[in-house]
Amino acid sequence: MKISKLIILSVLIFASCKNIDKNEKRKVISLNGIWQIEESNLSDEIPESFFKNVPVPGLIDLATPKAFDSIGYPTSYKRYFWYKKEFQIDEDVPDVALIKLYKAKYTMKVFLNGNFVGEQGYNFTPALFNIKPYLKNKGKNELLVRISTYDNLPANVADGHDFEKKRYIPGIYDNVELILSGKEFIENVQIVPNIENNEVRVVAKLKSEAENSTLKYRVLEYKSGKEVISGETSSHDFKVKIPNCKLWSPENPFLYTLELETNSDKLSTRFGMRSFRLDSKTGLAYLNGKPYYLRGTNTCIFRFFEDPDRKELPWNKDWVRNLHQKFKTMHWNSIRYCIGFPPEIWYEIADEEGFLIQDEFPIWYGKWNQINKLGRDLTQLHLEYEQWMKDRWNHPCVVIWDAQNETRTEHTGNAINKVRHLDLSNRPWDNGWSTPMHKNDVQEVHPYLYNKFHKKNAELPKNLLQFALDTVRIPDNGPSEISPKMSGEKYPNPYIINEYAWLWINRNGTPTRLTEHLYPKAFGKKTAQELYYIYARHFSMKTEYWRAHRKCAGIMHFCALGYSRPNEPKGETSDNFIDIKNLIFEPTFEKYTKDAFSPILPFIDFWEPTVKKNSKENIEIIMINDTYSDWEGKLRLMLKKDVKIISEISKQVSIDELGKISVSFPIEFDVEPGSYSLVTEIMYKGEEVQSIREFEVK
Repeated sequence: MKISKLIILSVLIFASCKNIDKNEKRKVISLNGIWQIEESNLSDEIPESFFKNVPVPGLIDLATPKAFDSIGYPTSYKRYFWYKKEFQIDEDVPDVALIKLYKAKYTMKVFLNGNFVGEQGYNFTPALFNIKPYLKNKGKNELLVRISTYDNLPANVADGHDFEKKRYIPGIYDNVELILSGKEFIENVQIVPNIENNEVRVVAKLKSEAENSTLKYRVLEYKSGKEVISGETSSHDFKVKIPNCKLWSPENPFLYTLELETNSDKLSTRFGMRSFRLDSKTGLAYLNGKPYYLRGTNTCIFRFFEDPDRKELPWNKDWVRNLHQKFKTMHWNSIRYCIGFPPEIWYEIADEEGFLIQDEFPIWYGKWNQINKLGRDLTQLHLEYEQWMKDRWNHPCVVIWDAQNETRTEHTGNAINKVRHLDLSNRPWDNGWSTPMHKNDVQEVHPYLYNKFHKKNAELPKNLLQFALDTVRIPDNGPSEISPKMSGEKYPNPYIINEYAWLWINRNGTPTRLTEHLYPKAFGKKTAQELYYIYARHFSMKTEYWRAHRKCAGIMHFCALGYSRPNEPKGETSDNFIDIKNLIFEPTFEKYTKDAFSPILPFIDFWEPTVKKNSKENIEIIMINDTYSDWEGKLRLMLKKDVKIISEISKQVSIDELGKISVSFPIEFDVEPGSYSLVTEIMYKGEEVQSIREFEVK
């Protein structure tokens, strides 16, 4: 963005702060836009002059006209960055005047008009600051926010450590708002859907001065604005019936708005009528009382923050919506926001587009007590979890609180036990590789069946696919193996596979650091296009395998959005785009992955690398139905040589809702030696869905 555009945008944002509707009870004024920014080496050394501009929300590598040096890398000296914003209000200062910073890393210290307001020691959760004593109702107000860096943090806060990141870029990376209201201020509201009774429980927390305030309420349909019900109550913990209640789901993300009003404040928040739970007896997830299979992906926003193609995309609402809509085309209904929280607009869009979010707190320290070995002391982690939950618990998209990733520790479990009761919807928790805290919590598993072969001197099996997929496995590489019970028994918790392939390819078609030895060893020297094909085929077959055998409640691919670092220092993983700005997936990945995640899936359970000429085989095809409708149609099985169909057999089959069937086809390999494929095919919603196995006839 050119500097002239930055100045114009700054003027527009500044002007918007002055246009306040005096009839409103609560005024929420966005302070997003262009701020000034400068650096200091002392924690309390406010720069005398500000020569750079930076967008908020954003990261400081977006500063202009000249970027800061070595942003996000460790330094031998301390660095502090000072954000400055001027604004004004043209009315008397009301009883409540707050600044809300949704997310800023790393830590923040706030000043208004030269006065210290307060500080937030955390990096990934919202903070509210009372600015009433220092706010001018005439003339300019000068807001200063000081942030620090990743390598300059106190030991008792979560720092977002990630073994596979190189840069930890600081910045105010979410919204900043000025909130003005009367003394009967509504601090927080939790909406608890009860779909069995078609009602919501509303629990409102008001300032102490407003403890006896009467509440008016209205429920409206979000899109149409049509009023559903309204009323008045003296209770701050009450229930509201929802006439003609419409449930929220990924297939129908219907949203409501709740308006709460006191004599001097009014708060609006969205919600969806939905329930979600996991069940250790069945091993399944239940959405709105029915079994529901999660099919999805991961986004690693903090890794994407260090990607050179990132720029301002994470804060571009159209781009974020297009990203989620792109995910929908892949038959994905769920996402793990992995090792870090994206900006608030991501959750709003997930609510609107319909995704189930596993919301993962940015903790990844690996082995037992590695947290302590790295000098961290997270005994106060529950306070961070509490801020996180209060800010997110009305989002219908958020269905799993994810405490951490791949870490063995007592800290996260202790924190879960201290805050679980706060969520009145009782969402399940994921405790990474540590012990699940409740029998119906998630057991996170990462069955990377190829990871043992990625080292340079590792011996390969004769056939990777046959080794990995020729038997029915229980998903492993999770708490039962990493943090096992004293008895040696596995935990009963339902499995969610949210990482599993170990075949990453950079956007430019080269292997990543974790796959650079595996590919040449297993497949020989290949071009970029050949590697794309190998990745897509092996990944799609693993996806089919885990889905078809129904040993998990959900499967999420890792990962659709992250970084890509083909040059030194090479990245360990990569996402699947070839054009980030225009959201173009690598075409081979898109083709085969879309089929592998189809709600109606035909799966060829055949892994022989070779068959004998003139032999006969019974080919088993497993079909699954993830939908709530019975399916009936033609199931074809073709023997093909390149694109030519050599022989074909078909059957008319039917499969019940949420069902699984097995169909056997006799095939004769009365063909000349060479390379062939078996292709099974169905039609789902007007599109071909295929499963393919390639082999040699000898």
